[in-house]
Amino acid sequence: MSSTTNTTTNDVPQIAITGAAGYIGSRVVKLLTDRYPDWEYVALDNFYLGDVRSINRVDVEYVDIRNRDNLETALEGSDVVLHLAAISGVDDCEQNQDRAYEVNVTGTNNVAWFCRKAGAGLVFPFSMAVLGDPDEFPITADSSRDPFNWYGRTKLINERAIETFAEDAFPAHLFLKSNLYGEHEIDGQRVSKGTVINFFVDRATSGEPLTVYEPGTQSRNYVHVDDVARAYVHSTERLLEQLDADETGVETFEIASDEDPSVQTVAERVQTIAAEELDKHVPVHLVENPRGDSETLVSEFTVDTSSAQSALEWTAKHTVEGTIRSLISGDASEE
Repeated sequence: MSSTTNTTTNDVPQIAITGAAGYIGSRVVKLLTDRYPDWEYVALDNFYLGDVRSINRVDVEYVDIRNRDNLETALEGSDVVLHLAAISGVDDCEQNQDRAYEVNVTGTNNVAWFCRKAGAGLVFPFSMAVLGDPDEFPITADSSRDPFNWYGRTKLINERAIETFAEDAFPAHLFLKSNLYGEHEIDGQRVSKGTVINFFVDRATSGEPLTVYEPGTQSRNYVHVDDVARAYVHSTERLLEQLDADETGVETFEIASDEDPSVQTVAERVQTIAAEELDKHVPVHLVENPRGDSETLVSEFTVDTSSAQSALEWTAKHTVEGTIRSLISGDASEE
């Protein structure tokens, strides 16, 4: 397999980020360019949802990953590709299944095919949605896959495909990541997403009730967007070392925290902190679950992150309660 990359220690690496205008991608670019300002960067997005146009000195270029020719032209010379572009919403994927297939499956195959031809390292995330309703804890990369929804199915297809693309061709890191929360800023622009915790905080600060789907005891593991972005930085560093060592194949890392409160518990924490910080009483309402049997209802969701700790030297730093308090009080800041 011929390679167009050159990652000797005397050269400046080129790092490409797809989905760079989005919630996680823009934070990844920010952390990388802060830590390694002399590296070369290629930031790509089709601006379907992300709207960040520039991070530090890096402009985000319009490229649709479904167009393989345009994608490969943009990625040319890249040593590592951090592939974050995706249709990531469960409802969006269900309502627009063709688009989800084209972006998540075909687009990801296009990225992985470039990496196979070029010998570039790859980082690809997929969520706990690939697991379905797990029955053994703690969760590890070896946990069985049985996704409930089309989003999870597309990500499972991606996981299996990258395992094949990477064999004997390039090193790849797959991230099995938990539910995200938190926000950050890019040049004064607030970058957030309507995840569970963020949604509750926004409702609370507006004085609106917090609605919890029955039974409320369903547990989730939560990880801060900044912690996830740091994992990409650590992964990039490791991939460059693996490229120098001519290593190939897939490694999977669990990107999660040690916090897995129930949804009811999260809502009550937001309720308490809103009362303390804003002197607002925000009611919590338990309502009928519209997702029925298509949602994970387990009462624990512990995740074993030892592989990320040992191989990537990564651990989650943020806490759910600390972040809720900083968001509600208005003291949230980049760390």
